[in-house]
Amino acid sequence: MQTNLADWAKNSSYGEEVDAILRKCVHCGFCSATCPSYQILGDERDSPRGRIYLIKEIVEGKEPTSITQKHLDQCLTCHNCETTCPSGVQYGHLVDIGRELVAERVTRTPTDRFRRSLLAAGLNSPAFAPAVKLGRMMRSFMPATLAAKLPQARPAGKRPAGSHARKVLVPRGCVQPALMPSIDAATVRVLDAAGISSVDVSRNTCCGAVNFHLDKVNNSIVQMKSNIDAWLPLLESGEVEAVIMNASGCGAFVKEYPFYLRNEPAYAQKARDLIQHVKDIAEVIAPEADKLKAKFKKPLPPAAAFHPPCTLQHWQGLRPLTETLLADLGFGLKAFDEANLCCGSAGTYSVLQPEIATGLRDRKLDAIGQTSPDVIITSNMGCMSHLQTGTQTPVRHWVEVVDEALSD
Repeated sequence: MQTNLADWAKNSSYGEEVDAILRKCVHCGFCSATCPSYQILGDERDSPRGRIYLIKEIVEGKEPTSITQKHLDQCLTCHNCETTCPSGVQYGHLVDIGRELVAERVTRTPTDRFRRSLLAAGLNSPAFAPAVKLGRMMRSFMPATLAAKLPQARPAGKRPAGSHARKVLVPRGCVQPALMPSIDAATVRVLDAAGISSVDVSRNTCCGAVNFHLDKVNNSIVQMKSNIDAWLPLLESGEVEAVIMNASGCGAFVKEYPFYLRNEPAYAQKARDLIQHVKDIAEVIAPEADKLKAKFKKPLPPAAAFHPPCTLQHWQGLRPLTETLLADLGFGLKAFDEANLCCGSAGTYSVLQPEIATGLRDRKLDAIGQTSPDVIITSNMGCMSHLQTGTQTPVRHWVEVVDEALSD
């Protein structure tokens, strides 16, 4: 794609990168076939190719409008297009830059600003966990759509004391400890059964994804730096061997720290050092599958549908490893159509773009339903919560199911 960047864009910190990404695009349109928002909306401006053109127009000098922002907002940032693209276009980086440029130039409506600020503040607040607890108590008085967003509470159970030579850090994050603490507790127990102890640090906070995708980029960068300051010394000292992520959305975002902090001289190299040790829980458990399986006290479900989150399969490329692990552990996996397609959760997207998100959820559940699974398993809390709002089939994190197989 030929480009003619405006002088201000050429001289910006991202000018060279934007130009390189745009020039890789050859207009082939293969990305449209796997783009979830394009599948739902059918508008070229809601395809990766269309959004690339919109961003190209901005960096070439055209002023963006609220319409530009709308089409960029409707992108789920699933990176399915990157998996499909034969030219290696880094669309994810381009759309992140494009959104920042638009946010600087287009004023959102008061309602939109309020919703985004409320989400950013609420999900990052210490009051979030008490609010969730109160919401569960008041569930019968809440509107059905809001009540459906609150997953049923599951007991977390006890965490074993760490006594193994191998140690890893399992950050608690922001939303998951309040909504689904059972995932973190199950992760610690499964790691323990594999001979790996978990270290906790009180200083860690949200990975930064919530703020970043709600136009609070500066707040997000503060959180990224805080996490690096908390985690990297433990890795450098040898106290832990890795940082383990049991939410693929968080893991994918943390692995992008070098890009997000590329203009932060004091942290750019630290970010590159950190991500060498950031691993999804499946990456750590995979070599220990036989050891774990030998300790099972209960069989795993014979009919399980594994929904691979976009942040696992497209951002991190870990779908094959995870599916192999699940099969090795003994899950009876049921293949279904369009497993590559986003379920519509995409972090806070399902709140901000409910119609598109619901359409994608129903499409995903229809495909899964053809296999009549006993349980739907996945690797990301957001996908779990979103899918569960549309089905009576239990939706679980696979590590929770493994934890149950290990227990009496």
